[in-house]
Amino acid sequence: MDISALTNVSADDIKIAAEKAKTPTGADTFANALGSAMGMVNETNSYINKAESEEIRFALGEAENTHDLQVAQYKANSALQFTVAVRDKLLDAYKEIMNMQI
Repeated sequence: MDISALTNVSADDIKIAAEKAKTPTGADTFANALGSAMGMVNETNSYINKAESEEIRFALGEAENTHDLQVAQYKANSALQFTVAVRDKLLDAYKEIMNMQI
């Protein structure tokens, strides 16, 4: 393998490249991904609370139709499944990062 091209690389070039690699860019940061995931958890909780309140209204006979109850339950179930899928992906990514050799 020919490594003669590497003789032109200086320590400053390596330092600059390392700094660029350390600095996350914009929306690609883990903190942004985690923040959006937490927002999704909060949204899922609100859907679940709405479904529970619709169930209580239905049980008390205050609901006029079952359609609202079914829609609320479907939204809560869908949001929960999506949140769990995102959590699983984040955990898989975390495990993969932790298994990397430095």
